[in-house]
Amino acid sequence: MSTIGHVPERAVGRTAERTLHVVGRRLPNVSGLRSASGSPDWLLIGAVLALTFVGLVFMYSSSFAISLELHGETGFFAKRQLIGAALGGVAFVAFSLIDYRVWRRLSPLIILGALILLVAVLLPGIGFEQNGARRWIQVSSLPALQPSEFAKLALVIYIAAWLASKGDDIKRIPLGLLPFVMIIGFIGFLLMAEPDLGTFVTIAAMGVVMFFLAGASIRHMLVLAGGGISVLLGIVFVIGYGLERVRAFLSAEDMPQEGGYQILNLVNTLGSGGLTGVGIGASRQKFFYVPSAHTDGVFAIIGEETGILGAIIVLSLFALLVWRGIRAAMHSSDRFGMLLAFGIVSWIGLQAFFNIAGITRTIVLTGIPLPFISFGSSALIATLAAAGVLVSISRHARANEPLPAPPDAEAATRDYAPAVPPESPFDSPPQARK
Repeated sequence: MSTIGHVPERAVGRTAERTLHVVGRRLPNVSGLRSASGSPDWLLIGAVLALTFVGLVFMYSSSFAISLELHGETGFFAKRQLIGAALGGVAFVAFSLIDYRVWRRLSPLIILGALILLVAVLLPGIGFEQNGARRWIQVSSLPALQPSEFAKLALVIYIAAWLASKGDDIKRIPLGLLPFVMIIGFIGFLLMAEPDLGTFVTIAAMGVVMFFLAGASIRHMLVLAGGGISVLLGIVFVIGYGLERVRAFLSAEDMPQEGGYQILNLVNTLGSGGLTGVGIGASRQKFFYVPSAHTDGVFAIIGEETGILGAIIVLSLFALLVWRGIRAAMHSSDRFGMLLAFGIVSWIGLQAFFNIAGITRTIVLTGIPLPFISFGSSALIATLAAAGVLVSISRHARANEPLPAPPDAEAATRDYAPAVPPESPFDSPPQARK
């Protein structure tokens, strides 16, 4: 008589309709599962909405002076950020309602579209240059499109799908390490052609986190770490401003009016708010004392206007988002969802860390914007869309959790499987009956 596990084949029909008891937990039948999608993670949604609201408030405050100076109105940058928030809000809702597993099938087309945009921005007549970098595509009077921001989302989806399909093959150099380096390297080459060192560092760190969580060997991770450090040092010495930032980080006090000007003013601005700050909108340093106050330096303005308490609240919101994102990853019902959630969390978390650590002079100032808060409509739209994917993963993960066992089902918690019910002669094949 053939068997399936410990259950006789002819008993499968009976037991499939019953609740099976296994070691330490209960597996209900199909009717005991929740619906196809669960309720949204309101803590995650709250963190995203709160960070977006904080970003809009301090975008107006920090860009007040430079908007008036460059465009003759105080709300120029704030209005564009508001447009980005509206479009990003639509993307957030839409992506949270779409089953995240759809993106796995579409991942080749998504990464292809991102590559086309990254190449297009380098072509004369399509991309335009500002402050020595060619990173934007301007369409009519709409806010400029920055392809590198959407490339982050495209890359995290593609890498999650690719790693999920590889399984244990990622431990092999020809099938795992080498293709991974080629993917990151090609995207990095296009980004450095703009140049955009901050985005390159972000996607490289994000990709390495995903590669490690997918099961890469420690030996391969050490190779990646050594290669990454070598490439980063090479870029720093080749690109002039990279070496200048390292010098400013190490000895800013020796060059207060040159390379150290920005980092010294950022640190002083952040600390000048004291415990409760000087008041929202009352910043003095935003009047051209802090370069890029509305982009890379917005967290310093938050510290000045709301003090240590305000800065802690912003950090707590990021921590809440990361925690709920990790929870969604850990409860995901499939490998793709787990890797995708961890990728999005590492993208947002690491980018926030790089920005805040640079402002506090913990690491070299990289020029990486603060997610949800720094100016940039493309960045805000892409980040809100990624947060929507994270909500979708959370909804479907929660939906796949079984309903709790009835309180009187004491046997469901025992660490053994009960014996199969006695066989009935009516369950036996006709030829076996006597």
